[in-house]
Amino acid sequence: MVQALRNVQEAAGGQVIPSATLDAVPSYGNDAIALDAAKTGVALYDASHWGRIQVAGEDRLRFLHNQTTNTIQMLQPGQGCETVFVTSTARTIDLVSLYVQADDIVLLTSPATCDSLTAWMDRFIFPFDKVTLKNITTQTACFRCIGPQSLELLSKLGADSLADLVLNAHTEVKLHDISVRIAAGTGLSLPGYTLWCDVDGAAEVWTQLCNGGAVPLGETVWERLRIEQGRPVPGQELTEEVNPLEAGLWHTISFEKGCYIGQETIARLNTYKGVKQQLWGIHLDAIAPLGSKVLLDGESVGYLTSAVETETGTIGLAYIRTKAGGSGLAVTVDGVAGRIVDVPYLQHDYPEPSQTS
Repeated sequence: MVQALRNVQEAAGGQVIPSATLDAVPSYGNDAIALDAAKTGVALYDASHWGRIQVAGEDRLRFLHNQTTNTIQMLQPGQGCETVFVTSTARTIDLVSLYVQADDIVLLTSPATCDSLTAWMDRFIFPFDKVTLKNITTQTACFRCIGPQSLELLSKLGADSLADLVLNAHTEVKLHDISVRIAAGTGLSLPGYTLWCDVDGAAEVWTQLCNGGAVPLGETVWERLRIEQGRPVPGQELTEEVNPLEAGLWHTISFEKGCYIGQETIARLNTYKGVKQQLWGIHLDAIAPLGSKVLLDGESVGYLTSAVETETGTIGLAYIRTKAGGSGLAVTVDGVAGRIVDVPYLQHDYPEPSQTS
């Protein structure tokens, strides 16, 4: 059924690369319109190339609670959260969205990490653990409705139970007899919803959403949005060189849950305020090579991790030494003038003591 979805996307102008899998669609030839829809209306992003892992078995909540940074064990069916997989020294592996269902948990991973993350988790399943892992990426499709009119659109299509969902909470609905799981949140700080369903129904769901007024949005625009918003991704902002506090992912970390992989390092960094670098947005006068040093008065204070050219200049993300400063800092990158800026997805302040005790 992959081809059925690709057929309707091609009809919408999608620049589809022939493949047996649901790879990313770079553009629908409407990038400016799609960008505006994500901010003022409804844009529809095909996230089917992102990974989906089904975690089942009686010990699934306890297992994931011990594997990641957020509080998992107390979550009930219909609840979810964002959480980070880290190494024993708290280096980042992936930022995932986690959705607890009645009989299993679905992890929405970054596009390139599904197999490696599955293998990583498998290392920590002991003989008596009642936990199973299954890669369900090719069996399912995943879409994101992004924009302030997303709720109105989905309600018109029959999903009238979404208004009370808190962030990452989810419910199952029927869209023209197709079962679809819909979660509040887009993976950005923009309003909207994440949907997933069996791949057999993907083309019909996509068609319903487009006919309802959603504007298809390709990977090019998603990349711009995630940089504008500040969402870090593996291989660029999330690497074995950084921890989730440096990456600004404070909202994914519980300081009360006790032991988990990497917990001691993260707790120590928080207790002693030891975060030495932080991820920020950056505005540049022109494009600069990724990995370039960020200079302040000729001294290196960080490095550029992502950048994209826009109609108003270049925007990017960069790690900056904490002692150097943050928002408003005037810098240069590969000879290009720039300014450090806040981005909505990231946090930089240590939580109040009451939140960590």
